[in-house]
Amino acid sequence: MSGLEIGAAAEISRSVSADDVARYVSLGGAPADGAWPEPLIGALFSYLLGVKLPGPGTNYLKQSVEFLEQAPMNEPLTARVEITRLRPEKNLVDLETTCRLANGRVVARGRALVYVADIRPRLR
Repeated sequence: MSGLEIGAAAEISRSVSADDVARYVSLGGAPADGAWPEPLIGALFSYLLGVKLPGPGTNYLKQSVEFLEQAPMNEPLTARVEITRLRPEKNLVDLETTCRLANGRVVARGRALVYVADIRPRLR
């Protein structure tokens, strides 16, 4: 794993199909009317934080997401998290979160605050 520094970022691109959304709805989610369900967009951020940056051992403390427009199914989205502040004395990392359509339009944006128990060894 690379070190943590302000400006470090991670991204993932995904698309969902009508079948994916039908499976989501069958698990108790709300129908999305031809668009990505908002909780699935939030899940992209969760994936990035827990697997990529900061990565394993990350614990969510806060998240805010503003959904600006619906994201059409079958169109890829790119979710991104970027470190904006490091507080090693408290083992905290602040991140900006964004999700964009293929044409670059932002469909969701927000912030995340995470606790990383072993932050000091990861700092650059």
